[in-house]
Amino acid sequence: MSDFRIQTCVLGMVSTNTYIIYRKGGREAVLVDPADNAPYLLNKCRELGVEPSAVVLTHGHFDHIMAVEDICRSFPCRVYASADEAALLEDPDQNLSVPMGMERTAVEADELVRDGQVLNLLGLEWKVIATPGHTAGSVCYYIPEESVLISGDTLFAESLGRTDLPTGSAQQIIRSITEKLFMLPDDTMVYPGHGDPTTIGHEKQYNPAAPYWRRQK
Repeated sequence: MSDFRIQTCVLGMVSTNTYIIYRKGGREAVLVDPADNAPYLLNKCRELGVEPSAVVLTHGHFDHIMAVEDICRSFPCRVYASADEAALLEDPDQNLSVPMGMERTAVEADELVRDGQVLNLLGLEWKVIATPGHTAGSVCYYIPEESVLISGDTLFAESLGRTDLPTGSAQQIIRSITEKLFMLPDDTMVYPGHGDPTTIGHEKQYNPAAPYWRRQK
């Protein structure tokens, strides 16, 4: 049985999924999209007996980054984000922290990742999949050994990310889902930025992008 674990914390004004990912019995954890409330996240890590060593971002919107600074102030975490998202991450207007009336927030990643790059975190390979559409620099992370996809705001359970915000594109998000994510095995578990987990197989049947995928076959 796998020792891979995902703890979901729903945080912030739009109920964002922050994931604490770790291996049972291990001390390290990866935090995906620390949305808000760093004290809560750090306390949850203590309860799990783990310490954050990395912060992985799927994209740069305020509701996925508000706790990054405080997490990194408490632990020496390395922050990963797409090279194509760097400008949005660092701009409080584009990342919507200012337009949404939140604290002015900007994040500078320690490592800017690109499509196809493989990260080694928790002793596992995390493949970076560039999925522009929700934002130009949106990425997903695929962990093949565990059949897990962290999809951010690109792919949701029977839905997909909005594209009417800065750098968004409806055409691009459909291509990202149908040409990249739907190529993964059907039993891949999908952990999205909002809402419940799903699988690639389920989404190929019921997602709004599914008709476009079927036409391509």
